[in-house]
Amino acid sequence: MNTFLHTTAGKRHLRLDPRTKFALILCTSFTLVWGMSLIGVMAVVRPALAFVPAILLLFTPRLRVGIVYGILEILCFTAEITVFQSTTGFWNLILLPVCAIITRYMPCVVAAYYMMATTTVSEFIAGMERMNVTQKIVIPLSVMFRFFPTIVREHRCINDAMRMRNITASNPVSMLEYRIVPLIAAVAKIGDELSAAALTRGFGGDVKRSNVCEIGFGVQDIIILLISFGGAFTSILAKVGLI
Repeated sequence: MNTFLHTTAGKRHLRLDPRTKFALILCTSFTLVWGMSLIGVMAVVRPALAFVPAILLLFTPRLRVGIVYGILEILCFTAEITVFQSTTGFWNLILLPVCAIITRYMPCVVAAYYMMATTTVSEFIAGMERMNVTQKIVIPLSVMFRFFPTIVREHRCINDAMRMRNITASNPVSMLEYRIVPLIAAVAKIGDELSAAALTRGFGGDVKRSNVCEIGFGVQDIIILLISFGGAFTSILAKVGLI
């Protein structure tokens, strides 16, 4: 829990431009939701895009997350191809939504997880500025980019404090008193601190900020972009019946 969503950008072995990661999230979300079937070319496109985040996580310290996610995708895609054809009634009703969530929506979440875990705020802001995104969007996103990891660490601190005092949340009332209330108070404080930090760094000013982090497209970015946009374009052609 103490490492969940904590960025390891400086420890990664495969460096991608933040714009590439953003394109991967958009194309994965579009393709896996748009291309709902595993018929024809989509039987290749959908699994290929779903496994890209798993492969990328293998090049980071989040190796375990990538392996577990990859195994889940293999099991669920296999179930969609084989098990659904031979099951009916109750079991089909149970397996269908579970596999749909894992094969269609989890890849989008894992792609976003990969971006948050391997991208610093400076890199994210530099990428958004390269795309000429207005600061009205960049500033809230940059604050939220580190908001959730901070909340996770705060939750861990609350758990540590409860263990030190031998306090257990054994019922809903104690859960509300010892966990939820302190977390809500921490959330309000953290939000104010992150907003103040954004203003301190000069976000929202009239003068364009400089950025010391280096971003740019490499061979690995081109490969990921080709896979991402190729999958999205193929799903459109398949949807309209051209392939």
